[in-house]
Formats: sequence, structure tokens, C-alpha cells
Amino acid sequence: MHMANRLEGKVALVTGGARGIGAATAERLAAEGAHVVCLDIPADEETLNTTVAKIGGAALPMDITDPDAPQKIATYFKEQHGGVDIVVHNAGVTRDKTLANMKEHLWDMVLSINLGAILAIDEVLLGDKIINDGGRIVCLSSIGGIAGNMGQTNYGATKAGLIGYVAAQSGEQAGRGITVNAVAPAFIETRMTAEMPFMIREAGRRMNSLSQGGQPEDVAELIKFLTTPGAVGITGQTIRVCGQSLIGA
Repeated sequence: MHMANRLEGKVALVTGGARGIGAATAERLAAEGAHVVCLDIPADEETLNTTVAKIGGAALPMDITDPDAPQKIATYFKEQHGGVDIVVHNAGVTRDKTLANMKEHLWDMVLSINLGAILAIDEVLLGDKIINDGGRIVCLSSIGGIAGNMGQTNYGATKAGLIGYVAAQSGEQAGRGITVNAVAPAFIETRMTAEMPFMIREAGRRMNSLSQGGQPEDVAELIKFLTTPGAVGITGQTIRVCGQSLIGA
């Protein structure tokens, strides 16, 4: 197998695939030979279509928090591809407030998108064996899930939850050769972080050895590696992409 086609014949799902880390990941998986299905909310369908056209993939406009989303995803991959080999849980949001000032719906929204939907999707994909033997699951955690950030109790709880999830789920899936890992980025230059207040953005950029924000491609490269045959010995792990961030050091 040529090194540039390590994922030849594999089918991948990338949630939040319209832009940012999701789009960068989709591009790298496709470059390795995978057929990539990018999922994102219907409101971002135009951007989603642009991304998949660029990589020769497929678009799946869908809200992952819809109650019927897990079954729709499972049915799609079973009917279209007979299963899926790689699942990258990238979709996520922030709704920052101190806990005392946080409205209940903001807490619920972040937990539902960042954690609850992932568990629901995996429950169906794994339970119905839609994820093929030898498959790969990669979740997007965060430095915020390791160390926490002020005003991000909801976000930090979900990202810490994913760290525990991959550690527990990896053992359950070992018998089928499925690896389950997480990556934990620090400050990455995306649309989501661009919406943060200026001073918080600058602090995030400078609190690491490189004194700059990371790029989506930095995270995508690690995700890509975790999906390749060379990463078969890595499971249950959370790996930082942080430029030696002082947060959580």
C-alpha cells in the first residue's frame, strides 16, 4: 500500500465537517484514499457542499441532536456503504457563562451537542455493528476538559466526559479491533474561537511555548494518524495538540 493511500477503501464520517477542524480532517482523510461523508447542520449546507465537492466526498446535512439522527446515520451507512470504518466526532459548540449566570438551556445545549449526541450515535453504530471490525473512533476533547476554563463549566464538563468515555469504551471495543481515542486541542483558530472576546483569544494564543494559536490542520494531522493502520496500538488515549500549553500543564 502506498503511503499516500493508507485509507484506500475506507469509509469515514466526520461530524461538524463543513469548516474548521472538521473540514481540515475531511481533506486529510480523503487525501489518504478514504471516502469521506461530512455531516453538519442544515443551516451550513452550502458550506458543507463546498467542502465535499473539494474532496470528492458526500454531504449529510443533519442536526446530530435530533432524536432520530443516530438511526438515520446508521441507515445511511448501512444502505450506502455496508458500514463505516472511521468516525470522527468533531461537532461541538461553546456557550460560555459562569455557572451562576448560565441559563439552563445553554447548559443543556452544550451537553447535548458535545457529549449526549456522541453517546447516542455510537450506541447505535456500535450496537448494530455499523462500525466495521478494525474501525476507528476519534472524539474531539479539549484542554478545557483537562484543566477547565473559567466560564466554561458546561463545555469543560462535556470535554472531560469524552476523556472518560474513550478510556471506558476502548476496552469494550477491543475484541473487535476498534480503537477509541480523543484529541485535546488548546487554542485553535476556528470560527468558534473567533467569536470569543478579544482578550480571551489573545490569552489563549499566548499561553503556550509557541505564543500563537494552532491551526485546524494541526489537529487534523493527529486525527488522520489515529485512523491509519499505524495507530492500531493506540486506544483509550487522549492526546494533546496544544503547543505545550501552560493550561493543564
